[in-house]
Amino acid sequence: MIGSRGMNRRTFLSTAAASAALLSAKGKKIPVGLELYSVRQELQKDDVGTVKAVAKMGYEAVEFFSPYTNWTTAKAKDMRKLLDDLGVKCPSTHNGAAMFNPDRMDHAMELNQILGSKLIIMASAGKVVDLAGWKGVAEKLNAAAEKMKSSGLRAGFHNHLVEFMPMEGKTPMEVLAAETTKNVVLQLDVGTCVEAGVDPVAWIKKHPGRFASIHAKDWSKDPAVGFKALFGEGDSPWKKIFAAAEKSGGVECYMIEQEGSRLSPMETAEKCLASFKKLRG
Repeated sequence: MIGSRGMNRRTFLSTAAASAALLSAKGKKIPVGLELYSVRQELQKDDVGTVKAVAKMGYEAVEFFSPYTNWTTAKAKDMRKLLDDLGVKCPSTHNGAAMFNPDRMDHAMELNQILGSKLIIMASAGKVVDLAGWKGVAEKLNAAAEKMKSSGLRAGFHNHLVEFMPMEGKTPMEVLAAETTKNVVLQLDVGTCVEAGVDPVAWIKKHPGRFASIHAKDWSKDPAVGFKALFGEGDSPWKKIFAAAEKSGGVECYMIEQEGSRLSPMETAEKCLASFKKLRG
């Protein structure tokens, strides 16, 4: 039966359960950060000024992406001092697949240790043509995770749309989840998951403890909007996502990410943070 407000009993109970779970999780202090790709042009012009501006907005963490791997250790130490002075953490970084090669991994590990990062995330695997290739990606992630373990670091993988698209009867993400050890973090990009038609809540529940980092990016089915939707304006069921991530997903940090919007990048980052705080509480 549909009530006067258009909500059936099942929807009401599901929403009520998610709200109750979220209320019980609110005692947990889970930082919200900004994936700095969201303000990439500003970062390229003035990385110090951009990090300061992001901290001033109220972000508690930042995630640097692949150009940071060109830094010297001296540059990384300067950035760490800035972060410490601002009271901002760097819990994770985004890296190209090449940084997981044995000849480059040591440099990535050194920079991440200086920054205080605990997660070295593979931002993309590059072109992979079949499931055998994705099993190879899983092996690479497992080898990296094993190497990083003694340094207190973890390896991870960031999904895009392609990893949720069927291939030979499975999706690449199903292969990665099954073939990697639990030491490998599955960094969930919510927007591309929703775009693929996959329920992010069900995905989190299916793989408990694997989602230490979640990219809080929205997506709208309106073709004129898509990823231009600000956080909370799209089709992602955020309260249910928060509840699942905090009850069973193992989330340690939310990272807001935006690929572009109707506003400037800095205005977008500020608006998204305000919406996040309103929805998450």
